[in-house]
Amino acid sequence: MTLQPVLRTALFVPGSRADRYAKALAAGADAVIIDLEDAVEPAAKASAREQIRHFAAAHPDAPFMVRCNAVESEWFDADMALCRDLPNITTVVLPKTERADQVERVRQACGKPVLPIIESACGVLGLESIAAAEGTSRLAFGYLDLMLDTGTRPETPGARVMLDHVRCRMILASAAAGILAPLDGVQPDFRNTEALANTAALIRDMGFAGAMCIHPAQVAVVHAAFAPSEAERDWARRVVAEFERTGAAAFQVDGRMVDAPVIERARRILAVPA
Repeated sequence: MTLQPVLRTALFVPGSRADRYAKALAAGADAVIIDLEDAVEPAAKASAREQIRHFAAAHPDAPFMVRCNAVESEWFDADMALCRDLPNITTVVLPKTERADQVERVRQACGKPVLPIIESACGVLGLESIAAAEGTSRLAFGYLDLMLDTGTRPETPGARVMLDHVRCRMILASAAAGILAPLDGVQPDFRNTEALANTAALIRDMGFAGAMCIHPAQVAVVHAAFAPSEAERDWARRVVAEFERTGAAAFQVDGRMVDAPVIERARRILAVPA
């Protein structure tokens, strides 16, 4: 087992708002996604790509992700040229992913890791092959579009059942494929911090890495939910210290057996920023 990179939050910023790029990068999120898809109207797509180019040239040490337009869209090829050309772009966020070959097209076009967003019934049914596709780094959940596709009524008990079912499938598909843990979808009401905190705690316990955000105010809420308690950190420190002291494959801490999976869990707790 190896430690996974910490990615609790990925903050969206519209590609057509270059004045917000630097602010987003300074908001404290673990990653920033400059959006060329839903946040940019068709007439502004080309201008948004140029704004990204100018920003990247002026800030060569600023890494960010880019959400491209869908593979079948008329803007996809130009988006791929942008992602291929700019070393600042670390990952391509692929919307409306439904098949593994769509991931492969992105990988071949720009050579960057791909973060597919699952946001349709077809995407859910193709989860295992998408997760296993060469180039997929981790999955993300676009549950707002999925509910529209399936006719699920938002903010109902039925929606909770549906969304949690898909979340479980995403966790299992990711683990089976050996890729990084997935990201949950955005909370559209950025003022409702209580709902966001509750969802963040739920997905944390399910095994998600974090969540995508649409407002800087959401970043601290998600980070707080994913932060281990001081008691958890204390336990983790003692587990790792005992392993490093003895080198034993199995031992006891607080009267409980500790072996390789428990040691790895302790390391992951200590890897999360305070």
